[in-house]
Amino acid sequence: MKQAYLGIDVGSISTKGVIIDDDNKILSSAYIWTEGDPIGASKRLLSLLEKQFDKKNYRIVATGTTGSARKLVGTIVGATMVKNEITAHAVGTTTFYPEVRTILEIGGQDSKIILVENGVAVDYAMNTLCAAGTGAFLSSQAKRLGIEVEEIGEYAARSEHPTQIAARCTVFAESDLVHKLQMGHPREDVIAGVCNAVVANYLNNVGKGKKILSPVVFQGGVSKNSGVVAAFEKALGCKVTVDENGHLMGALGAAILARKGKGRRPFDFAVEDTEFHVREAGCGRCPNNCEIICVYSGDKLIDAWGNRCERGAVH
Repeated sequence: MKQAYLGIDVGSISTKGVIIDDDNKILSSAYIWTEGDPIGASKRLLSLLEKQFDKKNYRIVATGTTGSARKLVGTIVGATMVKNEITAHAVGTTTFYPEVRTILEIGGQDSKIILVENGVAVDYAMNTLCAAGTGAFLSSQAKRLGIEVEEIGEYAARSEHPTQIAARCTVFAESDLVHKLQMGHPREDVIAGVCNAVVANYLNNVGKGKKILSPVVFQGGVSKNSGVVAAFEKALGCKVTVDENGHLMGALGAAILARKGKGRRPFDFAVEDTEFHVREAGCGRCPNNCEIICVYSGDKLIDAWGNRCERGAVH
C-alpha cells in the first residue's frame, strides 16, 4: 500500500486540509470556514477529505498541523509535526517554486510577507491589526458596492482611471469610498481604487522596510482576486505568480514537513467521531500563575500546555 501524508492549516477564518503522496501530488483537499470552532471545523474538514481519499491504495502515515490552532488540532489528530505558519508557507511555496524570493500572503483577517534566500525563509512580517489590507475588507466593500466579491477583478479590469482611495485604515478607506461614490466616480474606477488601496496598505504596513525581490508568489484567499493581483504587479513592477492551490499552501507545507520528518503515526479517520473538549486551569503554584490548556477525550487528559515552568506540568 502506498504512503500518504495529511496536512491541516487551522486559521481564525478558514481551515484548510490536504492529503499528498510521496511526490507531493494532492490526493484530497478541502477548504472550509472555521466559524470560531477549530475542533468542529477540523472534524468537518476530515470528513470532506475522507470522501475524496483512496483508502484502498493509500494509507496516511504522518500528519502535520499549522495555523493559529495548530497545537490544539495537532493534539486531536495525533500530529507527527506541528509548525508555525511562516515555516509551513515557506516550505510549501519553495517546494513548488524553488526560485521564489518573496511570498505575499493575504487571508481573511491577517496578512504576511516572507522573504526567501536560497530556498530558506530569512525574514518575515505579519499584520493582524489593520483590516484594510485583508479579504474581510474586500468582502465588506463589495457588499457596499452591490457586487459579489468574485466580481471585483472583472470590474477593476474595466477601469481606465482608478479612483484614489485612502488606504491608511479601514475607517478612512470606507468613508473615502462612500465620498467618492457620492461625487459620481464610476463604480469600476472605485473598485479599482479599492484594489490599489489594499495593495498600498499591505506594502506600507506588512511590507514596510522589506526589500521585495522577484520572483514573487502571491497566496491566500485574496490571491484569487485578479484585481488585487494586477494592482500588485503595477506597484511592484514585476510579474506576480498565483498558484491554483495557493489558498492551500499552509496545509501543503504542513503535509510536506510531515513527509520529510522522521515521525510516523498511522492516522485514523475515526477521530471524526471522537468527542474532545478543552478546559482552562489556573496553576497558582508560583507567581507566574500560568493558564494551563487541557485537552480531554472523554474524561481522559490527552495533552496540556501553557506552563512556563515544570511546577505547572500536567500529567
